[in-house]
Formats: sequence, C-alpha cells, structure tokens
Amino acid sequence: MSDLSARPAAASGTFTLGGDLPVHRLGFGAMQITGPGVWGEPADRDEALRVLRRSVELGVTFIDTADSYGPYVSEDLIAEALHPYPDDLLIATKGGLTRSGPNEWPPLGRPEYLRQCVEMSLRRLRLERIDLYQLHRIDPTVPLEEQLGVLRDMQGEGKIRHIGLSEVSVDELEASRKIVDIVSVQNLYNLTYRKSQALLDHCERQNIGFIPWFPLATGKLAEPGGILAEAAARHNATPAQLALAWLLHRSPVMLPIPGTSKVAHLEDNLAAGTISLTPEETDQLSALG
Repeated sequence: MSDLSARPAAASGTFTLGGDLPVHRLGFGAMQITGPGVWGEPADRDEALRVLRRSVELGVTFIDTADSYGPYVSEDLIAEALHPYPDDLLIATKGGLTRSGPNEWPPLGRPEYLRQCVEMSLRRLRLERIDLYQLHRIDPTVPLEEQLGVLRDMQGEGKIRHIGLSEVSVDELEASRKIVDIVSVQNLYNLTYRKSQALLDHCERQNIGFIPWFPLATGKLAEPGGILAEAAARHNATPAQLALAWLLHRSPVMLPIPGTSKVAHLEDNLAAGTISLTPEETDQLSALG
C-alpha cells in the first residue's frame, strides 16, 4: 500500500494558510461528533473519539470545530482524543454564536463575549494559542471594528495566530481586511449550492483559504443514470466522493471539511483525496450546479 493510499488526505494536496501554516486540503469538520441538533453528547462517545484519531491516521492535518458545537462537546472530544497534538495538526475553532437549544444559533459579537470565547476554547482545547480562530458570524448589532478589534488584540497577545470569517460576502470580507488580516473564509458551498461563487473567485485571487461547509450535498444529482453517478462509476467511487473530489479540483484555495460520526464514513470521505478528475470531468460536473 502506498503512503498516499494509506493517508488519503495527504493526496489532496497542500494549502498554506496565512503564508506559514501548511495543511492538507481535505480536512475534517467536527460538528457531527455531537448529539442531535448539534446539541449535547454524541450517541457513541467512543466512536467519536475513534473518528478523530482515525482522521489523523489518514493524513488529516486540519480539523475545524467551534465552541458552539455541543456546545463545547466537540472541542472537549478533540482534546481528549488527540492531545498532545501532532506537530503538523492545525485545529481551527470559531466563536460568536450562543446556544439556547438544539438547532438554535443566535449570534453575539460583543467584544467581552468574544474574548471569553477565545479564552474558554484555549482551555478546552488545551492550547496556548489557537492557530486559526474564526468569527462564526458577524453580529449585525455590534460594530465590525469592535468584533474584529478584540480578536486583533488577542492576536497581539499571542493567543490567536490567524483570523478567519464565516458566512460573509465579498464586501464584508474586504471591510474586515481593512481592520485585520483575514486568512480564510468558511461559507456554504457544494456541487448543488454555489451562491458564494463570487467570494470563492475573490479568495482565489487573494490566496485566501475557502472552507466550504456542508460540502457533500448532492441531492438529485446523485440519482442513477446522471452525470455524477456515471462519473462516480468510472472512478469506482460514490457520488459523495466525486462531489468532494470536484471541490478539490474546483479551486486551489478550496479546503473541504466533510464531517461524520462514523469511522467507516470518514474513511469513505477521505478516499476522495486520491481521485483525479480530468478537466473535462470537472467542467461537466461544474455545469450541473
């Protein structure tokens, strides 16, 4: 077995966040290792821990989480499973949302709250510095300068290395970059939903990492006889694997983070890192969206 087949995430290539943090482009999103509605403990805690450890074995060097996943559960599990962390593992987390119940995510961008979010994530993850800290949502009731200003302050204190954003427009990204350096954005984007295409194009021009959340949505495109299903069959792969491979081929700044609570599903997802699509196949799949 080749090293890349044993560590398929490594086959996805490398992107360097912020000019100094190289990660394998196919990462792991740690939202689904919590309970239903991203609330509470997972149904199978031992399996969740196995998923995290197996992801690293398979070459993942980029794990994305948030304090709101659980809340707190995902960060706690990551520390339990993986601390002390491998030298090449980047754990990104997010703050700025509160949780009042399952599937409820009200934003709160007051500077004192964001400072508390960072401090508590550092404690839960057992870190002295968070390599990538992302504002989970811009709070429209708080001036942007105040929200990003406190993260910039904590960056100066050595508690944050790089700053990212989530669910923003091109204009919001550029307004933010006037306040602090932004190395990544995380927006909804997949084969069937591409409203953030202009943002992706902008990030590619600026060499800003683009982290597509919900990357596996295929919907009706995966039905038998369609282009996606036929392409998957040619590669002896599943439609979901082709959807991930397409993301990797779509842009060199793309950092997909498929998530799961099952080891078998994790292994299937990460196998997408080894799939090579021709330019024609990539264009065919692009035309489906």
